[in-house]
Amino acid sequence: MIETENPTLATEQGRDLNAYLARPKRGKGPGVVVLHDMFGLNEPIRGIADRCAARGFAALVPNLFWRSTHPAVIPYDDDRHAQAWDRLKALDLDVAARDIRIAVDWLRGQDFVNGKIATVGFCGGGRLAFLAAARSGADAAAALYGLGISQHLGELGRIGCPLQLHYGLSDQHVSKAEIDAVAADVRGHPGTEVFLYPQAGHSFANPMRPTYDATATAQAWSRIDAMLDKLR
Repeated sequence: MIETENPTLATEQGRDLNAYLARPKRGKGPGVVVLHDMFGLNEPIRGIADRCAARGFAALVPNLFWRSTHPAVIPYDDDRHAQAWDRLKALDLDVAARDIRIAVDWLRGQDFVNGKIATVGFCGGGRLAFLAAARSGADAAAALYGLGISQHLGELGRIGCPLQLHYGLSDQHVSKAEIDAVAADVRGHPGTEVFLYPQAGHSFANPMRPTYDATATAQAWSRIDAMLDKLR
């Protein structure tokens, strides 16, 4: 059994850093900060937090767009995609990384968490999961179809925790050149693994998207789960 709530993690200039928390009703275990994609803190992302909670983790999803002029969820409707892309491109990554540190520290300080925190991110959130591994004190991190990670490889030396990077080779938004650059640069870095899914496209782990790939999703989560279980 799990329970959920919507905590406020910080307040600044009249805006609240709101979040979704799902956790087991009893017991103490690791925490997971889930980093959403460009559409925001929507039901599929809450479902991922619920999944983590059902496995014994306290899962926190901060609203990464809380500072935006449009902080709410953007629907998947095709005519709203441009708005979602524009919002993602406008996101200040350095500020977002600091906000993630707030989320990590908040979750680590809860009495139902054992002090260990992982970050798991998707699309733009995948990029931020990489940055969180470098900057936010995460104990493990996983990025699924992360955008633009190659632009931050200079921070790889700051990452000392286990890191998984998951890519679909049929991704229409993350090029093969990007994937190859990341894979080449992280090769040999302790604790870092790159997993490739030949037939999978972007958002392959989201059952609400047309590119959902159940096989790739199951493989990815089996690998992420194995990494997370080591934090128990």
